[in-house]
Amino acid sequence: MSSRLEEILSSKARVKVLRVVLERGEVNINQIIRETKLNYKTVRKHVNYLVSVGLIEELRVGRLRLLRPNWLNPKVRRLEEFFNFF
Repeated sequence: MSSRLEEILSSKARVKVLRVVLERGEVNINQIIRETKLNYKTVRKHVNYLVSVGLIEELRVGRLRLLRPNWLNPKVRRLEEFFNFF
């Protein structure tokens, strides 16, 4: 397993955030907080990380910030398949 993948999957909270984004397709941060039961600071930290490694995108629609998988990254499809397998 590559060190990048180990880093991505090393946090249960990060995996929860990523899983919600992959399952829902497009969500805002409050939806992630509700579904994962994590606090804002934790979710924001993991969202920022996942954006920085190119797994999710953050879009602004007016004042609303939406998060969605970065489907242009082939690793995102593989991660989706991985999560669907389990």
